[in-house]
Amino acid sequence: MASYFDEHDCEPTNPEEQYRQNALLELARSLLAGMDLDLGEVDFSDWDHRLPPAAKKEIVQNLPTVPVTPAQADRGLKCPVCLLEFEEEEKVKKMPCEHSFHPGCIVPWLGKTNSCPLCRLELPTDNEEYEEYKQDKERRKQKEQRLEYLHGAMYT
Repeated sequence: MASYFDEHDCEPTNPEEQYRQNALLELARSLLAGMDLDLGEVDFSDWDHRLPPAAKKEIVQNLPTVPVTPAQADRGLKCPVCLLEFEEEEKVKKMPCEHSFHPGCIVPWLGKTNSCPLCRLELPTDNEEYEEYKQDKERRKQKEQRLEYLHGAMYT
């Protein structure tokens, strides 16, 4: 396999650059060739390394549909997914975080993952394993906050 620099008929500015360029080129070639990659010890069963599951269908169906106000239309408010401006009186879906989307944009999105594309506010899912993971994550976060509070209280 030719190196990046041989293939592009140029010279590296430093040896580290040549190594990085060759590694990137090798990765790109293997992805294009459909070869299996050795990802080492990455555990994709861990929710920290996977896309969250789809939002509950019932929740998605019950998202409020509201008309775009004249003020929003005048400001040029856009759908964050497709980036098209909303038209006055157009019906949009409103998330609990108050972000608005075209129904044809947000419904398929929430069919793949449970979070707002802008702020990542998560909606409930039907996946019990993921819901348990979220609760454990929240408990760990609260524990860390309590420990930081106790640590701060000791030194103030």
